[in-house]
Amino acid sequence: MSTRHILVAVAWPYAKALQHLGHFAGAYLPPDIFARYHRIAGNAVLMVSGADAHGTPITVAADEDGVEPSSIVEHFHPLMLDQWEQLGIDFDLFTTTMTDNHREVTWELFRGLHDAGLVVSEVTDQYFDPEKQRFLPDRYVEGTCPVCGYPDARGDQCDNCTSTLDPTDLIDPRSTLSGATPELRQTEHWFIDLPGIADELAEWLEGREDWRPHVINWARGFVRSGLQRRAITRDLTWGVPIPPEYDTLGEGKRIYVWFEAVIGYLSAAREWAAGTDDPEAWRRWWNDDAESYYFVGKDNIPFHAVFWPSYLLGYNRADRDRDLNLPTDVPANQYVTFKGEKASTSRGVGTLVLDYLDTFSADQLRFAVARHLPELNDADITEEDLVKVANDELANDWGNLVNRVLTMTRKHFDESVPEPADLDDVDRALLAEVEARLAAEAAAIEAVELRSAVQEALGLARAANAYLNAREPWRTRKDDPVRTGTTLWVALQAIGAGTVAFAPFTPFSVDVLRGWLGLGPVVEGGWQRPEVVAGTPISEPEVLFPKLEVDPA
Repeated sequence: MSTRHILVAVAWPYAKALQHLGHFAGAYLPPDIFARYHRIAGNAVLMVSGADAHGTPITVAADEDGVEPSSIVEHFHPLMLDQWEQLGIDFDLFTTTMTDNHREVTWELFRGLHDAGLVVSEVTDQYFDPEKQRFLPDRYVEGTCPVCGYPDARGDQCDNCTSTLDPTDLIDPRSTLSGATPELRQTEHWFIDLPGIADELAEWLEGREDWRPHVINWARGFVRSGLQRRAITRDLTWGVPIPPEYDTLGEGKRIYVWFEAVIGYLSAAREWAAGTDDPEAWRRWWNDDAESYYFVGKDNIPFHAVFWPSYLLGYNRADRDRDLNLPTDVPANQYVTFKGEKASTSRGVGTLVLDYLDTFSADQLRFAVARHLPELNDADITEEDLVKVANDELANDWGNLVNRVLTMTRKHFDESVPEPADLDDVDRALLAEVEARLAAEAAAIEAVELRSAVQEALGLARAANAYLNAREPWRTRKDDPVRTGTTLWVALQAIGAGTVAFAPFTPFSVDVLRGWLGLGPVVEGGWQRPEVVAGTPISEPEVLFPKLEVDPA
């Protein structure tokens, strides 16, 4: 069987702040779980993302601090890298959109779309701040959403109803720079002619049968409602420059972030390959035989399920030898809410994810959040919810199983894995169940149903606990040491399987546990129950998951 190449494309966070729990649950933990499974299963994974250096929040933060936008990115990028390391989010490359490589790849896409007749110039009305004497990018304009009436909708999208907007759609628009009512003035820009690719895009979307309903229904509905040309440049001084031969529309224009940020998935793959001994290695993840999964929040559905596929279709059209693959899936999550409000750093709703590490270990947090992933519906999460999962499920069902089996084995069998006698039907039934749980978990992760997957891992641990309770090795050890040794051997095999089942969710503790069992790290091609070999010394276990308490304050 040939190796599957899996591109795990992760939403690009703005390089102006660290991520809150909503970001972690919605866009960063899910791809890491998915990628870890595929690596263990023996597939070739490339997981990439980076800091969005050109988003409007960067320039807003720079204006507030009186610094250049690049300094905001340079400050936050290393903090982001440290954040991912602490949380166990294992990127192959986490870069920025501020690189020369990203500029060159963006230009290549611009030129390809222009060659395909899909980039055209157009004079348009754009909002202008009369007090600041400058044109306003989309996110520098806020107002009331014409769809849902939300009073703080942005000029490109409403955070409340996720409608894609144009600044001129807003009711009672206001400049975020001065609060002034902006004026419409004419300016010339490059546009992508989305109507020119609409039929091809619609046909492709109709073939996406396995996508989450809220993703595919939104994308198909958006296309059916009629695509419009969309500006891909703006009057800006910060951003990717326009390719020199097309920089003919006047001074002070840049490629707008909504166009170039998604190109980062391709540019990051190329940057990763440039750091290997094969600069063309990126192509293995960017062809029709490869698979690509885009992990984003639902507010990013239009960019990843409509706009980005449009670019790729148009770019491939310009050169029929190109076969850059379109998304295999866009498993966009719904929102995490806190007491009913959507998490938002700018509005102070939700806690920074690293702050939770003052209470939780990274594995406790990862597991507890995985149990609440907002895959199909918004999920309201409290710290009490997370503590309950960490204590009642992770510590009790899994951690306690590990501790009592390893402790009993060391105490009664010379600190080593016992030699089993012949297995009976009950023994074989447990081993069959844990292997079935592993297979079911794999199927769930393949379908990006991660909440179901974590349930299978828990089910494995619970099955092993039920087996122990039925066999009662603490009772049989006096009268039937052979039966006791067999029971503990079977339980250790189940725990060995558990190290695989829990590895995508709790990687740090799994590495520790496998060391205690003499198994070594989980290896590629290892999505199967490993044998915990009789006679192997077992290290003295410690408490993997200490019980947590919520501070009543």
